[in-house]
Amino acid sequence: MTTLVVGASGATGQLLVEQLLSRGQNVNAIVRSPDKLPEVIKSQDSLSVIHTSVLDLSNAEMAQHVNGCDAVASCLGHNMSMKGIYGHPRMLVTDATRRLCHAIKANNSDETSKFVLMNTAGNSNRDLQERISFAQQSVIGLLRLLLPPHVDNEKAADYLRIKIGQNDEVIEWAVVRPDNLINENEVTEYEVHSSPTRSAIFDAGLTSRINVGHFMADLITDDDTWNKWKGQMPVIYNRTQL
Repeated sequence: MTTLVVGASGATGQLLVEQLLSRGQNVNAIVRSPDKLPEVIKSQDSLSVIHTSVLDLSNAEMAQHVNGCDAVASCLGHNMSMKGIYGHPRMLVTDATRRLCHAIKANNSDETSKFVLMNTAGNSNRDLQERISFAQQSVIGLLRLLLPPHVDNEKAADYLRIKIGQNDEVIEWAVVRPDNLINENEVTEYEVHSSPTRSAIFDAGLTSRINVGHFMADLITDDDTWNKWKGQMPVIYNRTQL
């Protein structure tokens, strides 16, 4: 099995790549900064590094990189700097998701491809009409006005939820929603829920990046996990909260 990972040099993307490689998977990694990849990852024969920004690829190049991949995983996100938040591309995650899906379809493969998108627990799954307090709705409304990355996360998930939908013949998808991300060295016990069990604004839970990478790798490599969560937006929390 081969997976294309975009955002592979990011804090979570590296961990996903490591998880996939440890399971004997082939990984094609699109990275803007190859130097950020640890040597233990770069030395793997089953890793192919593509040094570019995903949105700089032409449609033909993107289709070429997607061709032959059983899954595509996006760990893209915005740097938490003024340029990263308010600069271009403002719709990095959405545009990449849309173009990658187009590339999958352009290859006219008879095989179904998986698309796994890392998102955020602050984004609601509107297929389920998740209950959100008025106070949280108000804060989310402000975030939409003030923080373009939040809108980007919403629109990227909505593209899969609405445009691709539940019955696409070529693409199946899952959107992974971690809560407050932290760094840990080892995979620990974690819980996965169909909807948030706590407020992402007023009672945020903790989710380690390595657990996110582990769960995303499970979605890609384990059929039972995939069949349980495909077409959904699972929320992941560390079982033990600090």
